[in-house]
Order: sequence, then C-alpha cells, then structure tokens
Amino acid sequence: MRKPLAMALLAALLGALLTAGPALSKRKSIEVDDNYFVHEGKPSTVTVKAGTKVEWEWEGEATHNVTVKKGPVKFHSKDMTSGSYTKKLRKKGTYKIVCTIHAPDMRMTLKVN
Repeated sequence: MRKPLAMALLAALLGALLTAGPALSKRKSIEVDDNYFVHEGKPSTVTVKAGTKVEWEWEGEATHNVTVKKGPVKFHSKDMTSGSYTKKLRKKGTYKIVCTIHAPDMRMTLKVN
C-alpha cells in the first residue's frame, strides 16, 4: 500500500517540477534578423526581470552586433553573421541597444525591472 502512494507522490512532484521549470527559468531570447531586433517594424521594447539571461540569436544573413549606447551597464557583442550572444542582466534600468553597423535604424530598448 505504501509503495503505490510513494510512487504517486513522486510522480506528482516530478510533474510539478517539470511544469514549473520554464516559469523558474530566467532566460529571454531576442531575434537578431536582417536589420531589426525582435520583429520588423518599429523598434521593439523588451522587458525582463533583473538576473535574467538575455540571448540574442542571429537569424538573418547580414553581419550585426549588439551594443548598449545608453544604460546602467554598457556591453558590446562582436560582429557576427550567425550564432548567439548572451548577457546576464543584473542591473535594473533602461538599456538603449543598437547594431552599430545599421544604426540608427536597427535599435531596441531593453527594460530590466
């Protein structure tokens, strides 16, 4: 009688952990495509919580970079045509980000709360 109860509790606990995993994950992906961040159109604003790992993923064919022009912490990726760049953002504030190759048109705002 105890073994089935223990197995049921274990299964429930495992299910809860698997369901909560994405909610506990502090990771945000941002698309870097040909001459825009996130999506085509007007510049995007992305909001994340402090401590989030933000990953910019190259999708297009052109060379781009991720450069903070204004914000609490400055950072800059290398120029890339593929791959990704990840930065863990601990400092709250508003980051104005551009691709220096395609600025001022290729830009975004990242808010860290």
